[in-house]
Amino acid sequence: MRQQMIWTLCTAAALAWGCGNAERPAENKAPKTTTVAPKDAPSSQPDVSVSARWKSGLTDKNAGDKKGNVRLHGSVPAANGTQLYLYETEGRNLTLMDSAEVQNQAFDFGAIEVHRGFYQMATKNAKNNCQFILNPDEADLMLKFRSKQLTSGKSAPQSAENRGWFTYENYARVNNNQIRSLRKQLKDSPFRAQVEKQIADKESELVAKQHELMEAQPDTYLAKFLGWKNPKYPKSQGNFFDDIDPLDNSLVRSMAMSDRIQGFMVAFSKGNDPGFLACIDLVKAHFEPNPVTLESALYSMLEGFYNTGKEHICQYILDNYIYDEDCGADLSDVIRQRAQGIINLQMGKTPPNFTMNKWDGGTVNLMETAKANKYTLVMFWASWCHKCEQEIPVLIPVHAKYKSRGFEAIGVSLDQARSTWVGVIEQRGMSYPNVSQLQGWDSPIVKDYKITATPTYFLLDSEGKIVLKPKRIYEVDAFLGKNL
Repeated sequence: MRQQMIWTLCTAAALAWGCGNAERPAENKAPKTTTVAPKDAPSSQPDVSVSARWKSGLTDKNAGDKKGNVRLHGSVPAANGTQLYLYETEGRNLTLMDSAEVQNQAFDFGAIEVHRGFYQMATKNAKNNCQFILNPDEADLMLKFRSKQLTSGKSAPQSAENRGWFTYENYARVNNNQIRSLRKQLKDSPFRAQVEKQIADKESELVAKQHELMEAQPDTYLAKFLGWKNPKYPKSQGNFFDDIDPLDNSLVRSMAMSDRIQGFMVAFSKGNDPGFLACIDLVKAHFEPNPVTLESALYSMLEGFYNTGKEHICQYILDNYIYDEDCGADLSDVIRQRAQGIINLQMGKTPPNFTMNKWDGGTVNLMETAKANKYTLVMFWASWCHKCEQEIPVLIPVHAKYKSRGFEAIGVSLDQARSTWVGVIEQRGMSYPNVSQLQGWDSPIVKDYKITATPTYFLLDSEGKIVLKPKRIYEVDAFLGKNL
């Protein structure tokens, strides 16, 4: 990973800008913060030099958001009656907008009112999707697909902006795969410096492609989006977001904000709690002038910290910026509803209930199972998961040992092929209930429980409340040994 100079922020000064700790600054900007330079730093001032990778894609024509009607139509060689679903994106979240039916290999959503940004069209199988740009500056968008697989073979004959996006999407995919392959070579490599140089060269190639497309597609949302990819001042904590206008609502209809926040945390948090809290406060201060972008930024951080197991950091965001009477006053109910989904997965809370089909017939209801037992373990697993292969043989005897004392387990598989799923159950001799929606990572239960890796565990008591979120089965064994 490209090395960046990290400046240490005085945590007390940064936290003072949190709600209830001090008066808000007079200007709607992140407060100026005191920095402490490393011993070998030539100056105590932050490095505000402009990055060579930065290029502004902002013009008078594409500045801000814009709402208007766009006709979305096209062709796809799919069977008559195939349903296509249109989603509006907000970071990683999708909101269903409309649907259209394929007839004679054509579809037409008609004229729909949209804002500038990225949208997604998918079939019932969510993995079969296509991401594209809808921009009221282009009143007609025709998409053509060479096969019923929307993920490839797509074109936008009359939309220069989307042709540019498809070009970049393909280029970035190949480039990122090459970088990932090179990163795997770094471990224990005697040619580390050479590999790092190759990675840097690949990163530079991607930046060059971004700049090339920005110049070829000026005044477009694509140009603005690509301009957000690289911060103008990557080495300055206080200026890291200066090139992003918090009042531009079109920002939320892309991954730009989420990616920029993640880069900010990597560069300046130093991986510790005080650093994370200081970064959170600065992100909040930057987007505070606009509740729309602020909500998106807050949820992006909530989701990111939850997915990395830092629930105490999530609680800081919830307490200080979402449910605080002062800070959360201008936020909508949407952010609180989304936040509730994370709250329900915390220790002491009740997770979402589910009723799912068992592999051998019948159904399982989570809360009914929990009520009938003293403790119930929910294990998310998959037949292709190597760690699951190691954990399942440990769970089977634990289940047998404590079953008569009031312990039950429910395996929730993320498999897609029933034959593979059932094969593992029969081969391993799993005697506890196993269920699956057979939709892989697109299973609704994955979204409800925010599963990002397998295996993932939740241990519930008889009231359905989470009492343990272990990483390994031996932790469950130890807990049950003390409590049963």
